[in-house]
Amino acid sequence: MTIPVLTVQLPSINVQLAEYSELFTLISACLYTLAFILFTVDTARSSATIRRVEAELAAEQSSSRERVGAAAGTASSGAAASEASASPATSGSGTGAPGAADRPEGTSAGSAAAEPELVDADMAYLGTRRPFANVAIALTAVGAAGHAFAVVARGLAASRWPLGNMYEFLVGAALVVTVVYLAALLRRDLRFLGIFVLGLVVTMMVAATIGFPTPVGHVQPALQSPWIAIHVSLAVLAISLFTLTFAMNVLQLVQSRREKALESAGGEGRFERTVARWQFMRLVPQAFSLESWAYRLNAVAFVFWTVGPLITGAIWAQQSWGRYWGWDPKEVWTFVIWVVYAGYLHARATRGWTGNRAAWLSIIGFGCIIINYAVVNVFFPGLHSYAGLPE
Repeated sequence: MTIPVLTVQLPSINVQLAEYSELFTLISACLYTLAFILFTVDTARSSATIRRVEAELAAEQSSSRERVGAAAGTASSGAAASEASASPATSGSGTGAPGAADRPEGTSAGSAAAEPELVDADMAYLGTRRPFANVAIALTAVGAAGHAFAVVARGLAASRWPLGNMYEFLVGAALVVTVVYLAALLRRDLRFLGIFVLGLVVTMMVAATIGFPTPVGHVQPALQSPWIAIHVSLAVLAISLFTLTFAMNVLQLVQSRREKALESAGGEGRFERTVARWQFMRLVPQAFSLESWAYRLNAVAFVFWTVGPLITGAIWAQQSWGRYWGWDPKEVWTFVIWVVYAGYLHARATRGWTGNRAAWLSIIGFGCIIINYAVVNVFFPGLHSYAGLPE
């Protein structure tokens, strides 16, 4: 007697759509690389940009002082004539030296003029023209459009959510990082982060293509669940924000050291003097502003990480394996990441850990994320071994 076997008919793979997905992934990676090169050129040309902006600001201040001086001279001409006729003995007092109105506000006769502000502390646009960075942003937007098509096409080709293995996770995470960066650019001047964000995006695309090449196909039964759309998508969104804060914290450490070197008249050591001469850092906000914005973004990303990998992951694990928590290597490192960022937020909010100490905690948290996805997924066997690599 033959026992019937219940089989589930999976949808067929759309090979042509999968090829389009790979093609547009390659095109978007090339556009991101070109944008990264242009951001690098913009950084290298920062000295010329600063000189041009300073000249424009000096011209605006000079014309503003001339208009103010002309208006003040016209208004006081009648009063000066009457005072000269009433008290000729004092008519020469105050002449022969420039008045306070002839000097920039906040400076004295013997003090050097302060450096003009080239970047807003709140990261608002100040109208600084940076053509290479602007072209890089345009290329990034075009690349993101092609990138989005590639991700959607891969999902349609396999008739599932396109985040089922490490290749798809890296490609999808790179897209979310790019979209979050472009969305932030609509409100804040984050062009100074372009070289770091696009560098990380290109690294993720190269790692996906070379390190985790996986053809379009169906996923394991445990991943054939609607929870993958919520669980993995929230994790990707949290990682994209953590990526931005990582770049901000690295720049914060460099900017903090530069500010200290400038305060000590160029710095005492050779490295401090070198950092003090990095002109492109004048186009980066102050260290305090970078740390403040990184803290806000980390707080939002922490909520996504709590709801996504932890809460929805536990619910999904109970439905798939009959338990909420099993000390799987991936579960342990997900909790480690949560503990590090929770400690960062707690120390920052209640213990007054601002500045470089807070930045190092945030950087350590991002390092744990790299270990979780680049090491644990590949070298630690467990129930979460979904890298897609051949055995």
